[in-house]
Amino acid sequence: MHPTLPFAIAALLFGIGVYGVLVRRNAVLLLMAVELMLNAVNLIFVTADASIRAAVPHAGQSFTLFVIVLAAAEIGVGLALILQLYRLRRTVAVDDLPLAEPGEQAGSGDRAGAGSAGSAGSKATAAGEVAPDGAGVAE
Repeated sequence: MHPTLPFAIAALLFGIGVYGVLVRRNAVLLLMAVELMLNAVNLIFVTADASIRAAVPHAGQSFTLFVIVLAAAEIGVGLALILQLYRLRRTVAVDDLPLAEPGEQAGSGDRAGAGSAGSAGSKATAAGEVAPDGAGVAE
């Protein structure tokens, strides 16, 4: 069999997958588009393995199995993230997701003031020593 037809089908599948990733708003459909792209690559690996005899026999099939294992792991993690997203936001539309919480600066975190003597979690005693909350505080 001439490899032109499987390569053309793989290119069509990959193009549909890229279109799906760029246009879709639903996170589940986004994962399905990524799976289409991975299956297109698998088709190219198997076709190249069948049509071109390389130094390593069945290398395309080995790569295909590796990609299938990675795709299964990606789907497991992706669906877990989508379920958690739905529980928090009641939507799986990726356009509606804020990249950061309102009022939060990137990289600031909760570390501001951690470790100082006047931070939350410790109180100064009358003598100036730092004690845990409620332990030996003279007021």
